[in-house]
Amino acid sequence: MDNELKVYRAMHDLTQEDLAKEVGVTRQTINALETGRYDPSLELAFKLAIYFDCSIEDLFSYNGD
Repeated sequence: MDNELKVYRAMHDLTQEDLAKEVGVTRQTINALETGRYDPSLELAFKLAIYFDCSIEDLFSYNGD
């Protein structure tokens, strides 16, 4: 799964730690999402989309893997 999480985080001038605190996960989880080592749960995907006021599809796209 591809994502634009790092781009959205940069647009909002947030560190991984800042974003992690906002959505209730660890910094390591945010790092794993950004590097493609982890796909978010549906709940986490919704939390991130709500936080950034965008759709889940704006943040994440399925690449067929």
